[in-house]
Amino acid sequence: MQLRLQRSSLIDQVCAALREGLRAGAWPEWLPGERRLCAELGVGRNSLRAGLRRLAAEGVVAIVPGQGTRRLARTSAAAVAPARVVTLLSPVRLEQLRPQQGLWIDAYRGMLAEADCRLRFVVMPPALRTAPAAALPRLLRQESSGCWVLVRSSAAVQGWFQRQGLPCVVAGSCHEGVRLPSVDLDYRALCRHAALALLRAGHRRIALLSPREGAAGDLRGEEGFREGARSFPEQVEAAVVRHGPGPAELARVLRRLFAAARPPTGVLISESYAYLTACSVLAQLGRRVGADVSLVCRDEDRFLSYLEPEPARYVADPLHFARRLARLTGDLLAGRPLPAEPRLLLPRLAGGASLAPPPRG
Repeated sequence: MQLRLQRSSLIDQVCAALREGLRAGAWPEWLPGERRLCAELGVGRNSLRAGLRRLAAEGVVAIVPGQGTRRLARTSAAAVAPARVVTLLSPVRLEQLRPQQGLWIDAYRGMLAEADCRLRFVVMPPALRTAPAAALPRLLRQESSGCWVLVRSSAAVQGWFQRQGLPCVVAGSCHEGVRLPSVDLDYRALCRHAALALLRAGHRRIALLSPREGAAGDLRGEEGFREGARSFPEQVEAAVVRHGPGPAELARVLRRLFAAARPPTGVLISESYAYLTACSVLAQLGRRVGADVSLVCRDEDRFLSYLEPEPARYVADPLHFARRLARLTGDLLAGRPLPAEPRLLLPRLAGGASLAPPPRG
């Protein structure tokens, strides 16, 4: 929720913004933690605490030591009912997501608005990702919601929502042992197709670069890549190479990979940002993309079309993804039961000069 500060005194501004959020029904029971409120309001912790103390003196909220801040007054009958609020739970801020993910979120927000629903974007605290049983109950007290949408969620978070039986949709793939309604690209089929595309182009040494702490979709992609290599009628060398977060770690893995006696001639790269790093590292190593080594990108993002040679990559329509997700969300809000089978979308390979036959010799 974006809260705007417009009055003269900073404390007055904090109080006015908090009252606005309470009137809008943003926090049906518990307010978010201080760190999140400070970030949303753009103020320091001392100013926030002064504003909360003033609201507590007015009987609007109660400051509960060790628990947080709980609302007391129902300031507006027009507050948004929790059943019409959809909460998107993400481990990172919106601006840290890939551009393609931002596109489907924006489209999804608009589709919900047309159905008289409001999308709330919540960044989960680090403790929630590893120990959800302790952190999630407090979050749910602060963020009452008619439906939860999990983005880039861990197995622990997905498992907790499944055990609680909460209305929930996974915007991505479910981890092993989790059965929740979900929408995602069919990464298993995609990576199987990519492996075969490289092999049919003449490559016999191929590799998949995959995040070390991968999401469930990344793990499905690794399975599909291996399946594609095993199904090829000739003998091939296929490796799944995992890398840590950040360009420096990826660059280190790439340099080690191409310093080997028999480096791959064709590489499938899981992330669009990682593709940029791979191009720059290969240029430093004196290897030409599309001539000395072929690259295929599993993910699509608009900026890839500005690279030369243009990458071969798998393209999916973010509007199609948003429509599928909105349909599932609408069914959950209406109380209709949903099967746990995933809704999988199959992207298409957009040809690019980065995929070519391997160099002779």
